[in-house]
Amino acid sequence: MATAGDQARTLPGGASAARGGRASWKWRRRAVAPYLYIAPAIVFLAALELYPIAYNVKTSLTDLNVGTYLRGTAEFVGIDNYTKVLGDEAFQHSVGVSVVFTAACIFLQFFIGLALALFFVRPFPGSGTLRALLVIGWLLPGVVTGSLFKWLLDGDSGVFPYIVSSLGLGEHAWLTSPDGALWAAVFTNVWVGIPFNMILLLPGLQAIPHSLYEAASIDGANAWQRFRYITWPLLRPVTLSVLVLGVIYTFKVFDLIFVLTGGGPVDATTVMPIYIYDVSLKFFRFGEGAAASTLLLLGMLVVASVYLWLARREESA
Repeated sequence: MATAGDQARTLPGGASAARGGRASWKWRRRAVAPYLYIAPAIVFLAALELYPIAYNVKTSLTDLNVGTYLRGTAEFVGIDNYTKVLGDEAFQHSVGVSVVFTAACIFLQFFIGLALALFFVRPFPGSGTLRALLVIGWLLPGVVTGSLFKWLLDGDSGVFPYIVSSLGLGEHAWLTSPDGALWAAVFTNVWVGIPFNMILLLPGLQAIPHSLYEAASIDGANAWQRFRYITWPLLRPVTLSVLVLGVIYTFKVFDLIFVLTGGGPVDATTVMPIYIYDVSLKFFRFGEGAAASTLLLLGMLVVASVYLWLARREESA
């Protein structure tokens, strides 16, 4: 009986057909190989990112609480949980607190971080050590930072209230005051965020050619004019990235505020993550908590989409 190889040798064009088959197989193998290399990363993301998000969305569409969870009878309720959350005054309050908290933090930490980046743009003796010391605040876990500032701002034994009262500025208990607790949280988070802004802005400043400043100085431009017409326009792409990342990181701050104030007093510092925690793990309304967290995720996706649109617009300009 003739083998396939014999038939390939005897049939007209058999050899070329065999070579074509082998070439086709090599081409398919080369086309598939890159996907095999990234397959572990795809599995990792699917297990730790996509699946939790999908499960959270599924939970947000069901009437899941302690009772229905134990009975296994969580019914599909559609968007009822979203309707309840959006109509909840506590949720609306948490959104407002989050917006104020985020806006204040971003404004302060960005401009202070920019000032420090401008200060460090030209190296001087000890600048590396000083920058390393400033970065320590950013490297500390949020729980540690919250505990530290809870001690520093404590109205009875805190260092800052003692210094303020020693200067004759009155007694202050920021953490137990509805008017002062939010600004205490802002102050704490700004302390954490300043090094982050400085680290990202400093390379952007160092990338600006020094010859531009020399030419502007020769033309008679002062320091403010050099900053306005050279530094700020050329720093715009980095600024956009820093602001967007700052908004995303600040809007979802939980551990620092939870340790510092626990969302109080009187819900004065109940940002959206604290609200989600309370609804889910205090009142055990898991469906509503999942709906609130999905809304938070959608909000951050909107911010990221705006960033991508602005970045593309900046590149095409």
